Amino acid sequence: MILAKDKNAKGAYELVRSLQHRFVDGLNNLSAKYGENRPFEEVIWYRDEGTHGGGSRFEARDNVLFNTASVNVSQVHYDDMEEKQLQSATAISTIIHPKNPNVSSIHIHISLTCLRSGHAYWRVMADLNPAIVFEEDKTSFSEAIKDLAGITFEEGTAQGDKYFNIPALNRHRGVVHFYLENYKTTDEQADYNFALKFGQGIIDNYLEITENAIQTRTSFSVHDIKAQLDYHTLYLFQVLTLDRGTTSGLLVHNQNDVGIMGSLPSFINKALLKSWAQKVETPQDILVNSIVEVIDDNGIIDENTKEKLATVVREHYKKYPESLKYQASGNIIPSTVANHKK
Repeated sequence: MILAKDKNAKGAYELVRSLQHRFVDGLNNLSAKYGENRPFEEVIWYRDEGTHGGGSRFEARDNVLFNTASVNVSQVHYDDMEEKQLQSATAISTIIHPKNPNVSSIHIHISLTCLRSGHAYWRVMADLNPAIVFEEDKTSFSEAIKDLAGITFEEGTAQGDKYFNIPALNRHRGVVHFYLENYKTTDEQADYNFALKFGQGIIDNYLEITENAIQTRTSFSVHDIKAQLDYHTLYLFQVLTLDRGTTSGLLVHNQNDVGIMGSLPSFINKALLKSWAQKVETPQDILVNSIVEVIDDNGIIDENTKEKLATVVREHYKKYPESLKYQASGNIIPSTVANHKK
């Protein structure tokens, strides 16, 4: 895999790989202490056979601790294609769905986009996603966000609350949200340090929250499992109908569909998902019904289903490009797809 030549892109790649290993090492430690002691497994993918980068994702193999979990790092670049607006995009994007319904899921995304014009900016996201809310987890994560965000706290939480809102269901995905889009100051090194410190701190906080939950919430009921299934359905609904990052990734290329769909849980409530088709505006109801059609009656989201879902979403927005207006955003709508064009 050929990596980007730009020094900022190189630095960003070192940053996201260090965060990836920090998180995977911590999750593997939890697996050794409380699960099957089965480490995450690395899967490599290539963009244009590696000419334009690619990525590495670590997937959970411990079926005691994890419903599904993936810690993804990627770097795509066009060093040999000067006509492209984008020079490079480097990211870590991770979602952890624990098996115990009393342990929260987490989503983290940190990336650096470098344009050929010389402009470069960070995207920094983190959100806590419990199926069943425990105030101690919510408080701990919120305080960690506040401490790590510093002067960006108000902007980040306001944008996060906006981005993760689900208008059709009149609720949010997650209970604590942080999102900075197009983040850049006059000090490149300070921006780098902020992204690194934020990522390290959020990872460490989540590992602490998770270990405490595993130790203290050892039993759960059928009702708890049902609550988790319904929440996972909500998560899939938000990702596939609203999440701009997911949609943009699918529209840019089709060489990492399973990786892009790595945030999806293993099972969902198909009947509940189908009922939400009537709550969205046309043509998004077509999208929801198309999503439902490729999921089997047991609600299993396996690798084959992920590939079908990626195709459904991609083809929907190609057919109905005007429906991109329904995608989530903070205060700034990123030009991700346009950046990959000439």
